[in-house]
Amino acid sequence: MYTGKIKKIVVASDSFKGSVSSAEVAECAEIAIHRVFPDCEVVKIPVGDGGEGTVETLIAALGGESVSCAVHDPLMRPIEAVYGILGDRRTAVIEMAAASGLTCVTMPERNPLLTTTYGTGELIKDALNRGCRNFLIGIGGSATNDGGTGMLQALGFRFLDKVGNELGSGGQILSQIYTVDRSKVLPQLRESLFTIACDVSNPFYGEQGAAYVFARQKGADDTMIRLLDEGLRNFAEVIERTMGIEVNKISGSGAAGGLGGGFVAFLKGTLKPGIRMVLEALRFDEQIQGADLIITGEGKLDEQTCMGKTPLGVLRAAMEQDIPVIVLGGSVMEVDLLNASGFLAVLPLLPYPVSLEQAMDKDFTKGNIMRTLEQQLRVIRYYRK
Repeated sequence: MYTGKIKKIVVASDSFKGSVSSAEVAECAEIAIHRVFPDCEVVKIPVGDGGEGTVETLIAALGGESVSCAVHDPLMRPIEAVYGILGDRRTAVIEMAAASGLTCVTMPERNPLLTTTYGTGELIKDALNRGCRNFLIGIGGSATNDGGTGMLQALGFRFLDKVGNELGSGGQILSQIYTVDRSKVLPQLRESLFTIACDVSNPFYGEQGAAYVFARQKGADDTMIRLLDEGLRNFAEVIERTMGIEVNKISGSGAAGGLGGGFVAFLKGTLKPGIRMVLEALRFDEQIQGADLIITGEGKLDEQTCMGKTPLGVLRAAMEQDIPVIVLGGSVMEVDLLNASGFLAVLPLLPYPVSLEQAMDKDFTKGNIMRTLEQQLRVIRYYRK
């Protein structure tokens, strides 16, 4: 494997949350690489798994701007939320949590019978009005269990009961929906594409569905969970009766309180693993062509890493082109499992026992990234002679 000169190394790491950003990891790695291989081309690609930080990651990599927008929070209170428009001026990157996330409500306020995804729809509407027709949307961290009805209401869909009355908002309306009025739906949606970062496989309703698995963390008690699940079941029946779509059979339709299913059924959205969505947007396969080595990482490496997080997504792309991958971690567990996944080396950053505060310190982490990576690269240089 190690013959000839190192000409190109790609650095594609997630952030080390609470410590250093993806871009800072790449900058530190570049310094270490050039200490050992001064003439090596270093390609820095900030990446993420479609969760928090996706907007900043894609703007940093592809250009564009952050846009602030007046929307409503999960309880329909006015707030300002931020999303991104990429350099092509046609692609919007939205994190639903910015408008409809758990962080928007306090613990006592959490009630998925009442909370709504309306603000997420307002972000989409704003981007549509600015000319965007391609949407990359992360749906992690939701405070909602409304099947996406709030988001759809902001885009012009009206949900009616059996006598034709328009329903309000929140998970509480799901059991009352009988039909859907599309007469006021925004026409721009017909020419728009939605790609949704979804890293769960839960169905719309049932024991493994949105309500029973996720609603409790959003403030639901046992009675609420049962009501929400019954509501999602009714909404799924309406979708099948009126649209011919069996939404409960779609893997991931229960993500974000059924928002995943709402996107697929009403907006023809495509659900993809978050890291896959991000790597495709970055044209990652093209950028790594001809690389001798890829360096990736994240704050914690464990069994979850092997279930589709950023380093594994990078590794899978690299393996398609037979490029070795080194992974860095602030803390590392399950080394044997990580090695078995195909990483060339799994490198923990901490040089000695430290307090959590010191381990999370930005400067300490940056120094450890440079030190750890330089030592590994020195070994590679020796065997390249």
